[in-house]
Amino acid sequence: MTTQPVRFYSTNRGVEDVLLADALLQGQASDRGLFMPRTIPAFTSEQLAALVDSSYAEIAHAVLRRFTAGMVDDARLQALCEDAYDYPVPLEHVVDRTYVMRLDRGPTASFKDFAARMMARWMGAIMQGDTDLVILTATSGDTGSAVAHAYYGVPHVQSVVLFPVAEVSARQRRQMTTLGKNVTTLGVDGKFDDCQAMVKRAFSDPALSSIRLSSANSINIGRLLPQSVYYVYAYVKLAKKGCTEPAVFSVPSGNFGDMMGAVLAKRMGVPIRKIVIATNANDEVPRFFETGTYSKIVPSLVCLSNAMNVGHPSNLARLVDAYGGWMDETGAIREKPDMGRMRGDFFATSVDDAQTRATIKQAYEKHGLLLEPHGACGWAGLGRYQAAHPEQTGSLMVSVETAHPAKFPDEIQSMLGIDPPVPQALAGLEGKPEHFESATTAYEPFRDFLLTRFGRK
Repeated sequence: MTTQPVRFYSTNRGVEDVLLADALLQGQASDRGLFMPRTIPAFTSEQLAALVDSSYAEIAHAVLRRFTAGMVDDARLQALCEDAYDYPVPLEHVVDRTYVMRLDRGPTASFKDFAARMMARWMGAIMQGDTDLVILTATSGDTGSAVAHAYYGVPHVQSVVLFPVAEVSARQRRQMTTLGKNVTTLGVDGKFDDCQAMVKRAFSDPALSSIRLSSANSINIGRLLPQSVYYVYAYVKLAKKGCTEPAVFSVPSGNFGDMMGAVLAKRMGVPIRKIVIATNANDEVPRFFETGTYSKIVPSLVCLSNAMNVGHPSNLARLVDAYGGWMDETGAIREKPDMGRMRGDFFATSVDDAQTRATIKQAYEKHGLLLEPHGACGWAGLGRYQAAHPEQTGSLMVSVETAHPAKFPDEIQSMLGIDPPVPQALAGLEGKPEHFESATTAYEPFRDFLLTRFGRK
């Protein structure tokens, strides 16, 4: 393993490489590109096999220490991992060698907890001085609550969350709007893509130079690195002895941060045969894989899997970059990636609402498997891959469940006639008072709000 600190470059190639601490605090590069690791230290199969009896926190330490040299020492990183990952990560056997990895047991019952909690701890470790850091986050569902909880009460950090007010579930909204203190929430009369565009524009706005801004969206590389860990974890726990057999992971995908975590894990040496990209009806990426031409969906379509209602995924720029291409911040492809390699590594498919509902019902009736809409997209996508590759029957395959079914009680009740059990993370939300401000999709009022609230006097 390299002992030299990993440096991070911008996908837009217009700024010098930086270390992880700088990439974390900047969020987005000043040329509007996204940071990517210049080198990705890889595991050998022997090193992977040595992790088989390790806890999740220990595996997180083994993965993340490859990127954190020069930012936090090993002992501090181990303590941060133990603190962040104090909840289970079930690998639920379904049939044959097919599993569901449940990433819904954290404090906000969403996979976003894995990245947000580590990011908050990293930033707490590197923050110095009295100037507050303002974390801007756009959310289509679960990111906002995970970020709000992760940064709640962290000294010298203010968290501002923008969400499409008409498209998040009541429980998702209340997880963000009932906190207060250093958490500010803005309900935007628009789409997730509008929220994301406002956040991105703020990072490059010279009028906001008096405010120290960063991001907890998956545009921040600090989100992707922790998200690579659970693919390593699932693989070493489920793979046959020796850790050389290929595996398939199916990932429900919206802004594609979760999917990029799988890409990083693959490049770290996890023998992933195929990554199934399962979108909802916002099918711009499956169409891109099919045709080689990328076209955004504006406005994005409203689907049951609301956290995936994204018409232009930010992290597609990272995927294009990883395969030798260049997509700029507007979504224009300046240099084409190697589409042949991409098609070899991925299986991209779109799952509409009717198929999502049918999958939830069929999974429960056939396997006793309780899924919510996002996980159902992943399960349906894996089913399509299996149907297309019957020769791989009996191979290791893992579908990712990204949110707890109790976040969508009305849908589960209407489809299955049952009330999903409510985890402690969601209990009591209905009785708490909410506080959030309303906003339009216009950028200038948002900029003025930030200046008034956080600008140096």
